[in-house]
Amino acid sequence: MKLESVDTNSKLLLKNIKKHFKNSDNSIHKARNEIKVINFENKELIIKSFKIPNIINKIVYSFFKDSKAKKSYDNSLKIVDFVPKPIGFIEFKKFGLINESYFVSEKFGYDFTIREPLLDRGFSDREAIFMAFAKFTFLLHESNIFHLDYSPGNILIKKESDTYTFKIVDINRMQFKTLTSNERLKNFSKLWAKDDDLRFIAKEYARLAGLDTQDCIEVALKYSQTHKNKINTKKRLRGIEVVD
Repeated sequence: MKLESVDTNSKLLLKNIKKHFKNSDNSIHKARNEIKVINFENKELIIKSFKIPNIINKIVYSFFKDSKAKKSYDNSLKIVDFVPKPIGFIEFKKFGLINESYFVSEKFGYDFTIREPLLDRGFSDREAIFMAFAKFTFLLHESNIFHLDYSPGNILIKKESDTYTFKIVDINRMQFKTLTSNERLKNFSKLWAKDDDLRFIAKEYARLAGLDTQDCIEVALKYSQTHKNKINTKKRLRGIEVVD
């Protein structure tokens, strides 16, 4: 067993994580990994249980690379202003290899994700949200943060009076480096945004970054379309109907 946490009480939580996770019936996501909400010492916490790796990845994560749970915790500590507050992580081994692993953070009481204003033309304050989102992304990039899965469900938004607070999740895959202008604009490609919405976001981003507006729009649209083509091709090969 391997664990790290922000305080002593959190260590107690982590040592009993399997019990807390099993006893919670508040599952908010269940696919490859599962995410549950629990109440611990009058705080709502998020527990992310990572899928047990296959045998090859068990060896990799046991001896050569950090587990996804550890990466999530370490990355959260590096970018604490941009994520829900990290609590800790824990790994359990079986036959000397990593088996179960969990990452815990405080629950961020968001109102919606970036997906809703991107999909719903009637969503309130779309332009204000997109402007705030462009600024949030600019601040991420200025802090040398490159989220490799910057997709709609991983960008949480809370409306507070007339302002919007953003947090990012699913952060085990990240890079920390000085970003080129192309890398910055490529980071918008997984939003699956409509072209006119992406133009608006790229224009505001260009203003904040002091970049050429038309160049930013063209590059952002190019990367977005490339990503859409890639995903749609995979869907067609699997016999899934594609909706543009």
